[in-house]
Amino acid sequence: MEYKQSFLGTGWGFPPEFDRSQKALKTISDEVDIKSSLHILLSTRLGERVMLPDYGCNLDELMFENLNRTLITYVVELIKTAILYHEPRIDVIKIDISETDPLEGMLHIAIEYLIRATNSRHNVVFPFYKEEGTNIIV
Repeated sequence: MEYKQSFLGTGWGFPPEFDRSQKALKTISDEVDIKSSLHILLSTRLGERVMLPDYGCNLDELMFENLNRTLITYVVELIKTAILYHEPRIDVIKIDISETDPLEGMLHIAIEYLIRATNSRHNVVFPFYKEEGTNIIV
């Protein structure tokens, strides 16, 4: 089994997949690995990972809170702290949180970041649903 070498890192894709023809685990590298890492970090609850109990962001605790300036500031600081401790490959430049449609119940968390090793700017948008999915059609 041969892994692709990358100075930004190579890791498992999420969810883990296997390539039958290569008889190996599919991996992701470079900017794709960092973007995937951010999605995993933002969607993980504290204590969810047994070996890393302080890994995660706990955004689900804020699920039914009223959206106001205080909550937005708290979420921005929560995300910055999680990235600071768990994603050393990047520096956060800016985090914007916007609500596209109040009836939709979804926040767009836009993170602009700088990859330290390459000094290149990237961004990721993470959709966070403030309300449960009650309008599911079966």
